[in-house]
Amino acid sequence: MGFAFWLNFVFTIVEFVGGLLTNSVAIMADAVHDLGDTLSIGMAWILAKLGKQQADDTFTYGFKRLSLLGALINGVILVGGSIWVLTESIPRLLSPEMPVTEGMMALALLGVIVNGVAAFKLHGGHTLNEKVLNWHLLEDMFGWVAVLIVAIVLHFFPFPILDPILSIGFTLFILFNVVRHIRQTLKLFLQATPDDGMQKQIQHELRSLEQVKDMHHLHFWSLDGEHHVLTAHLVTHTDLPPAALKQLKQSVDAALAPFNLGHTTIEIEMPGESCRDETLNGHVHHH
Repeated sequence: MGFAFWLNFVFTIVEFVGGLLTNSVAIMADAVHDLGDTLSIGMAWILAKLGKQQADDTFTYGFKRLSLLGALINGVILVGGSIWVLTESIPRLLSPEMPVTEGMMALALLGVIVNGVAAFKLHGGHTLNEKVLNWHLLEDMFGWVAVLIVAIVLHFFPFPILDPILSIGFTLFILFNVVRHIRQTLKLFLQATPDDGMQKQIQHELRSLEQVKDMHHLHFWSLDGEHHVLTAHLVTHTDLPPAALKQLKQSVDAALAPFNLGHTTIEIEMPGESCRDETLNGHVHHH
């Protein structure tokens, strides 16, 4: 991420200068866009570093959720940037202008290489943050491919309207994907289940343990899309002596091991025991 940040930072400066020299608003627009990217990559980088800090007495779950915050802010910046690009491109449909095509081609080529390398470096990242960033960089790369094609065409044929058409097309495509990411991030913020299929599997595994008669208060949520948290209450068929209780705990461990959960808390209740959470909340679950 640090690599992607510095690469983008230097490149943004190159673009602003290049945009002035080629008198191309398309490139100036891209420069502003890359400035937004550079800021959000820097932020994501800082948040990812902070996110690795150990839990303390105040933040008992650690700082993993900071990366969710980063992903959300990134998404918002990207939506803002995309809307800005649209407000620039749409008026140009009515009064197209010709840029300096040679300089445009040179910068576009550089843009494809720089963003391609950065996207390749971040490809295969698993955090939502890295995914949003990967989108940033891919978006920039497609943008530059578009600028390159337009520059080549404009070099030989005067169709300046191609520039805004392409710009609008790829911006809408990106907006669609970012909105999807933002929805996913918000769901995790609101502590929704990160994965319905996994939740059903976990329920199935726990219910099928032989000493378990029933299960309630299953809560399954995620710190950052990768590290999940699970709490559940299991009710046994009969009162278990300590040895059998140990055995049950081991079976629970074995059942949960494949899911690779970050934090788990399992409460085991004997028959006729009143459930603390239910007496607290003043309602009883009927199964």
